[in-house]
Amino acid sequence: MTSGYMTISRKKLLHNLDINGGSTERINTWVDSMRASSPTHYKSNPSLAQDHLKSWMLQHPSALDMFEQITKASKGKPIVMFLDYDGTLSPIVNDPDRAFMSDDMRETVRKLARYFPTAIVSGRCRDKVYNFVRLPELYYAGSHGMDIKGPSKGSQYKKNAHESVLCQPACEFLPMIDEVYTALLEKTRSTPGAKVENNKFCLSVHFRCVEEKKWSELAQKVRSVLKDYPELKLAQGRKVLEIRPTIKWDKGKALEFLVESLGYTNFDEVFPVYIGDDRTDEDAFKVLRERGQGIGILVSKIPKETNASYSLQEPSEVMKFLQRLVDWKQLPIRRQFRIKRRLEGVKIIPTPTDQICLG
Repeated sequence: MTSGYMTISRKKLLHNLDINGGSTERINTWVDSMRASSPTHYKSNPSLAQDHLKSWMLQHPSALDMFEQITKASKGKPIVMFLDYDGTLSPIVNDPDRAFMSDDMRETVRKLARYFPTAIVSGRCRDKVYNFVRLPELYYAGSHGMDIKGPSKGSQYKKNAHESVLCQPACEFLPMIDEVYTALLEKTRSTPGAKVENNKFCLSVHFRCVEEKKWSELAQKVRSVLKDYPELKLAQGRKVLEIRPTIKWDKGKALEFLVESLGYTNFDEVFPVYIGDDRTDEDAFKVLRERGQGIGILVSKIPKETNASYSLQEPSEVMKFLQRLVDWKQLPIRRQFRIKRRLEGVKIIPTPTDQICLG
């Protein structure tokens, strides 16, 4: 226990999920941590949940309540927005293929991108997350940042607007990923509710529709496939196991790459804001905290160990925060427009002297 709520460090989790280990104890540690971080665990202990949440909120206050402090912290620097998809722009649903964002959220993100460079950073395949969002003016980083592409028509914010942005640091792993995907489909076929998702440069094994008593069995099946692939690693998400290449690339590296792609060679020149709900977003939160530039905002209804500075409880609060950013940016523009209209509306009445001179 730390600060009144349960924490299990990411390093410890990755150690416990070491695919070369093979012990049942390590699998059980992961299953226990998943149960502990589940909202249903907190619902069964309402008084405990409330106490933990109050303590946690003191360290990670609401980004809506702290909005003015956040905008002041930007100190006039250009704000760059990074948004996770599942659980941030769309609700978490049982079927990952039906994780649709609302029309209101899409319109809010569209308006956001008019004023701030905006990137979607997701564990999903880039093409799949693009089909959910359907906004060509954004940057998209799929496969946990291992598949990055800029706006199809260039960016209004990029200094070399006509240069396309493309980054795929894990291309050599594609045949292996496809091979493991086929093996996992076969291995998990007998587990009701299990779903294996091919995200091009990584894989996801979803536990959300699997009976809790079957979680350990499913995790063992996943490990049994991966034991022959030391080039791949396991990481835990929200009721999901993520399988990724062992290269040193993650959402934090993707954030740094995108900032540089926008032409900001000095990270101090910008104020990145990253909003996400998953363990994989912690890599980006950590980069921002260590650099002391920008802020991370965790989307969660329950206390979690995080490197984020602020919190929002659910996608509806994310939309409110994004809309407030748009309104904040529009305010000086509207003020300038009103002043211009006022000046244009002033009628100059010629004096008698002017009339004589003109006559």
